[in-house]
Amino acid sequence: MKNTKNGQEIKEIIEIAATIDDKGKRLDAFLQECIEGATKNYIQKLIENENVIIKGVVASKCGLKVKGNEDIIVNIPEDESIEAVPEDLPIEIIYEDNDIVIINKGADMVVHPAHGNYNGTLVNALMFHIKDLSSINGVIRPGIVHRLDKDTSGIIVVAKNDVAHIKLSEMFKEKELEKTYICICKGNFKEKEGRIENLIGRHLKDRKKMAVVEENGRVAVSNYEVLQEIKGFSLVKVRIETGRTHQIRVHMRFLNHPILGDSVYGNTTEKEIAKRQMLHAYNLKLNHPITGKEMDIFAPLPKDMEEVAKKIGFDLEGLFVERKEGVKEC
Repeated sequence: MKNTKNGQEIKEIIEIAATIDDKGKRLDAFLQECIEGATKNYIQKLIENENVIIKGVVASKCGLKVKGNEDIIVNIPEDESIEAVPEDLPIEIIYEDNDIVIINKGADMVVHPAHGNYNGTLVNALMFHIKDLSSINGVIRPGIVHRLDKDTSGIIVVAKNDVAHIKLSEMFKEKELEKTYICICKGNFKEKEGRIENLIGRHLKDRKKMAVVEENGRVAVSNYEVLQEIKGFSLVKVRIETGRTHQIRVHMRFLNHPILGDSVYGNTTEKEIAKRQMLHAYNLKLNHPITGKEMDIFAPLPKDMEEVAKKIGFDLEGLFVERKEGVKEC
């Protein structure tokens, strides 16, 4: 599809419904809230290039005030001809060989460039520290097989060549890997362990959110176990069988126990306790994509999450013992 005025190739059309709660917001600020990962400059460029349409009329100014009852269409053009550039950013490498590298991603780092945000990502750091990465995802996402949300910390496996990339992609598709997360949730669970299986799709009113839906969604499966609980908070282990966008965050919200610090699915007033969502990709079990060797990789809780857990009152002593590759979790 093309934008007939500017001759741009359009790769995605986003439909956003503004509600009364959005009344009075600047158009550029509102759209930045709705389009995940988009920078302010990127949104303003979309408006300037006549890619934003409100009630059938092209938006003319970034500072237009939202009225609270609009249907807004945003045309997302194909990515600019730009390459991610190497940046000397710190990353923690847990494991590396000729085929894969496993990273313990810190919070507040986007995995790959998108929507005008081309710097400061994990990909930029990887390109500096790792000289050979698979080329299957092109110049914007070299080596990237899967992702974590910006404010979710923990394990990411990266492919260093195309053969490993293809095999890892197949393993994710066929659910041949086991991924386990640790999170701190609000409240205490009535059932201390359980399995959640339902459909997850785009929220009907908020494009930035995902939600449990009855139709037009994809099957999502999470298995949870409460490790410890204190009045008002629970320390939870979650093993996922699928990898849907925001899956654990949506499922914990669905159980009425949102993740602490999650400003999208939880409560924004919690920032004094947690500066970001308390969710960490803790353990990854897989067979090496080339050698077939069994691997059991652990990433200890990051310092900020450990401090929040101790402040709440959880006893972490002996709960997450440092383990080496191949050692099974007790």
